[in-house]
Amino acid sequence: MCDTAGTHGEASASMPRPAAGTAVDPIALEPVDEVEILTLVDNVYDALLTSDERTRRAGSGTGMVKAPQFEEGRTSTGMIAEHGFSALVTVRRAGRSHTLLFDTGLSPDAMVTNAGRLGIDLGDVRAVVLSHGHFDHAGGLAGLTGGRGVRSLPMVLHPLVWTKRRLAVPGREPEDLPTLSKRALDQEGFEVIERREPSLLLDGSVLITGEVDRTTEFEHGMPPPHQAWTGGDWVHDPLVTDDQALIVNVRDRGLVVLTGCGHAGAINIVRHARRLTGVDRLHALVGGLHLGGPAFEPVIPPTVQALTEFAPNLVVPGHCTGWRAQHALAAALPDAWVQSSSGTTYRLAAAN
Repeated sequence: MCDTAGTHGEASASMPRPAAGTAVDPIALEPVDEVEILTLVDNVYDALLTSDERTRRAGSGTGMVKAPQFEEGRTSTGMIAEHGFSALVTVRRAGRSHTLLFDTGLSPDAMVTNAGRLGIDLGDVRAVVLSHGHFDHAGGLAGLTGGRGVRSLPMVLHPLVWTKRRLAVPGREPEDLPTLSKRALDQEGFEVIERREPSLLLDGSVLITGEVDRTTEFEHGMPPPHQAWTGGDWVHDPLVTDDQALIVNVRDRGLVVLTGCGHAGAINIVRHARRLTGVDRLHALVGGLHLGGPAFEPVIPPTVQALTEFAPNLVVPGHCTGWRAQHALAAALPDAWVQSSSGTTYRLAAAN
């Protein structure tokens, strides 16, 4: 869930702090020959976007459904877009391929419907990773459990993903956010793995950051309306401490960083990824950057400046990034910026 209520002053009240616990530094992340990130669910679907050597678009007419209003009795469909995020990540190394699912979108059916229209078999998924506990990243779990067997399928998440949260915007009734149930996930057969620390997956070729160090002076987190239940009271929850990202090291190219909402801050996440892996080069940044709305728009200029200094080859801001940040990133990084769209695959390969 990405809320934009509040002001810059309110957001600034939440100062950054290092993540609790001992950092694991550096981590031996195995370089891969290739990584493909397929955006199963995002806020946008544009059937007219064109493919190129690193981007494969779903295009128009993906899938067919019955429609008696047409002479043929059917019509073409496209990809579902909604306020949520889900990506299928496939890594290839030494002739072997492995796939995991990173977040599952907002609604129970969007992710599985889009996968079906693309001919994707979710039965090949080796693990599920949740970037954080907000429901627009976990809602598709219902469709996943209904569409395939998940007995003992590992699910990696932060232990605070179960946090009960709400939006308490002044002048409005507080709105409780749907909260994940550990009991339900256990009963459905997921092997829930709770970790605050980094995790290596898929034979050491994928790194999940765990808690992200907050080191920048400008990425302050969520404004006061975003609250968490402590067991006795509702308190401001600025940091969304369960926020984590996925990292892959493409051989001779550098790091590929995938975020859900990027609540920890895009620059904090990239810095953390570089420190954890010992790899300085940022090759690509894909996913939600949470820069939309009045509480976060003042963060856009320093974020764009810092990201420009990293000089990535590919930037695909999606989900909760916001249109002002999209325009700023496209202007600052015209050769790297690519429009996100549900059903798009981004292929990042090692240098020949």
